[in-house]
Amino acid sequence: MKNVACAAINEGTDSPKKTIEKELFKKYAETKNKDIRNELVNRYLYIAEILSKKYVNKGIEYEDIYQVASLGLIYAIERFDLSRGFEFSSFATPTIIGEIKKHFRDKGWSIRVPRRIQELSKKVNAARIALNQTLQRSPRIEDIAEYLGCTEEQVLEAMEASQVYTPKSLDLSYDSNGDDKDLQLMDLIGEDDKHFDIIENRDFIQKCMDKLNEVEIKIIKDRFFYNKTQIQVANEIGVSQMTISRMEKKAIEKFRKELNRVREI
Repeated sequence: MKNVACAAINEGTDSPKKTIEKELFKKYAETKNKDIRNELVNRYLYIAEILSKKYVNKGIEYEDIYQVASLGLIYAIERFDLSRGFEFSSFATPTIIGEIKKHFRDKGWSIRVPRRIQELSKKVNAARIALNQTLQRSPRIEDIAEYLGCTEEQVLEAMEASQVYTPKSLDLSYDSNGDDKDLQLMDLIGEDDKHFDIIENRDFIQKCMDKLNEVEIKIIKDRFFYNKTQIQVANEIGVSQMTISRMEKKAIEKFRKELNRVREI
């Protein structure tokens, strides 16, 4: 009896569970039946869960990672070849990890960064850890550059790029050195762009000018763009200064009405 048991072990006898799973893989390879695939997914979903947990707190929500891992599991089931003699878990693990890493490369950076800089950023982080242990101090830029065999400019570029991996909230608070109210990040960055006001004002003036006749346009340009007096404009047109005054007021009133209309929108 003992010899029979040893022989069974030596022959690699599968457990009933593994036998069923192999049969499922065999049937799926022949039929591509989605119900069979779903059964296989349910049986091996624990692999996706275990691998997903290794990547938590790295800038992407666990639910998103788990979803990507589950998709990687499906890819592994689709590609698995039972005849090669591999255990499915051994085949699926690198496939799932590959999908997770691909997702991090594509979605993990808040600003799109070239692949070469992403890869160098990882090497820089690893080099800092290794050099910190070797040198017993924080490595300098030149230390990291020499360790990686690249320039100091490349190291700085990678370190700056790594700052955009996880975006900071605009609600992030900073100590205001004794003031009653803490400062928020939104208070420290950005400013009103005056060019926007210039563009809006220019657009508004152009729309108003389109509603004036040629004489009114000349009066507005001469008075407010070329700084001419009403008498100078009157002499050029050949009318009285009083006429220029009335026409100027009439043109300005058109501007005022257009401004009030825009404010009501």
